[in-house]
Amino acid sequence: MNNQAKTLNLTDSAIEIETSADPTAAVIWLHGLGADGNDFAPIVPELTLPDDFGIRFIFPNAPLQSVTCNGGYVMRSWYDIYSLNDFEKEDKVGLIQSQQSIEALIQQEIQRGINPGRIILMGFSQGGAVALYTGLRFSQRLAGIGALSTYLPLRDELASEQHSSNTDIPIFMAHGSHDQVVRYEIGESSCKHLQQLGYDVHWNSYPMEHSVCPEEITDISTWIAKCLAG
Repeated sequence: MNNQAKTLNLTDSAIEIETSADPTAAVIWLHGLGADGNDFAPIVPELTLPDDFGIRFIFPNAPLQSVTCNGGYVMRSWYDIYSLNDFEKEDKVGLIQSQQSIEALIQQEIQRGINPGRIILMGFSQGGAVALYTGLRFSQRLAGIGALSTYLPLRDELASEQHSSNTDIPIFMAHGSHDQVVRYEIGESSCKHLQQLGYDVHWNSYPMEHSVCPEEITDISTWIAKCLAG
């Protein structure tokens, strides 16, 4: 692991929403580039999940940092992005830094009594890339990974870095067919790459741009319920 990376403390900057007094499951949901933890918090009631699932939703904030593809503008970002046209050059140091931070959040939930097998990582766009990068390398079996309007970062390194605990983890991938930010073909090729490695990927496409639509929210709800049903 790159020794330049350092763990960020996201505990104090995370929004939490609990669907019951004593949660037995957790969904850690990562926002996209330039957004913050408030971006997806309103989606919780729209999922209409049963109260007895007892879910703690956690929406952390990425740190503020300069982003190359946006002219060096400082915004909330999980790692630097050099270009949205291709991903030949990727910020591995930044990805590892965010990976360590999200792993710390997972460990926090375990310490609070949540079994890792009832923890889901979700993310939109850049947050989805971090969810994939972290979840597929995590040393304990998680309940699932949701990756929305995103791509698989550092895909050529996954085969050698994946952890056996999560090689059969359920993965939900969704993408807008009109997405001009993270192009549809990039998301689709990421899905195919994961499938070629043997991952169980549930692929969904919707006639939308770089966003989330009602049909997708319904499908996310069904998938979360399936992941936590056991």
